Amino acid sequence: MSTHGPVMPIWSCGGCDLPWPCPTRRRELRAEYADAPVSLALYLGAYLIQAAEDMPWAPAGTLHRRFVGWTRQPPDTQQRSPATVPTESEHRQTG
Repeated sequence: MSTHGPVMPIWSCGGCDLPWPCPTRRRELRAEYADAPVSLALYLGAYLIQAAEDMPWAPAGTLHRRFVGWTRQPPDTQQRSPATVPTESEHRQTG
């Protein structure tokens, strides 16, 4: 079980205090549901409904992007941390 679960009703991450699902949980979920992207979207859709009830002031489009929208993007197009970006010397060695 991940420590990066949602803290309701504010929907922050219990592991890092970022908005849930945080980047860490997104990576974990993508790995968990690697062979079942539709199941991942349905799972997160249920959370989207709960979050919309808890945060009626939040714009629907913003909540959709936060909870479900990212699942349609390939992992490479998501924001990467600096630790995962190869340095210039590493890039030259592989290129």
